Amino acid sequence: MAQESPKNSAAEIPVTSNGEVEDSHEHGFSRDLKRSLPAGLGLSETQITSHGFDSTKEGVIEAGPFPGDQRIQQKSGPVILADETKNPAMEKLELVRKWSLNTYKCTRQIISEKLGRGSRTVDLELEAQIDILRENKRKYENILKLAQTLSSQLYQMIHTQRQLGDAFADLSLKSLELHEEFGYNADTQKLLAKNGETLLGAINFFIASVNTLVSKTIEDTLLTVKQYESVRIEYDAYRTDLEELNLGPRDANTLPKIEQSQQLFQAHKEKYDKIRQDVSIKLKFLEENKVKVLHNQLVLFHNAITAYFAGNQKQLEQTLKQFHIKLKTPGVNAPSWLEEQ
Repeated sequence: MAQESPKNSAAEIPVTSNGEVEDSHEHGFSRDLKRSLPAGLGLSETQITSHGFDSTKEGVIEAGPFPGDQRIQQKSGPVILADETKNPAMEKLELVRKWSLNTYKCTRQIISEKLGRGSRTVDLELEAQIDILRENKRKYENILKLAQTLSSQLYQMIHTQRQLGDAFADLSLKSLELHEEFGYNADTQKLLAKNGETLLGAINFFIASVNTLVSKTIEDTLLTVKQYESVRIEYDAYRTDLEELNLGPRDANTLPKIEQSQQLFQAHKEKYDKIRQDVSIKLKFLEENKVKVLHNQLVLFHNAITAYFAGNQKQLEQTLKQFHIKLKTPGVNAPSWLEEQ
């Protein structure tokens, strides 16, 4: 006697006499399946259509929009992969990241050098030239300061001599007994004031030329030197990183890092070599220009001082003409551009 299997209403599918599934039960099964799906997933309805058991056709699964949720519907169609557009915010973030990493490396290199733990690249010949340039700049600034003090004191003396000459001339007109004596002194003071103005013009020209040399020409070269020192620190920082990686193990994880570090080191080495060459060229041109400028200015200063204290007015005026120095007449304004035309 065959043993009766336990019945399960959920698994029971009634069929008709000809072996087909009863339609009412088929719709009921589909409805139960739809109820078992969550309503918020936006899934398409799945309808299962069964044929007779004697049919050679397989079951067909038809997909269609789920009528219970009309809010989310996706249109079918070809998928187009567009090129990723560059995000400005991500680019800025990447720049900030690279800058922060570079700053960290350079700061670590500077601290290591000051503590005596890190090594630095030194060009002995170039470093010696830079030290001499800085020392000369300090000495030229001292000469410039003293020359400005001399110019100020000479201006005050000329002003006093001019006033003294006017006072002597006034007394010469009012004192008949001492007319000639006051007159001689008045002429002497006026001549000294005139020669002093000529000397003052030569000294001011000397000050202007030396100031241009110190504050512009030398300062421009020292600015390039500062850039050279900054690039040198970056070069040493990336060189140290590469040396540390080469001392470590070589495996699949470290080889890409070593290769990337080698590329960065090579880029900074080329940058360092270029700016080192620029500094060498600028120092060479500066030395030539400095010798030429100071030679002319020192000859001018010597000849003007000698002629002034020797009382040689003609030689003093000739010195100014030699260096194309034009004195401004007190109380006379410069001609307008219409007058110059």
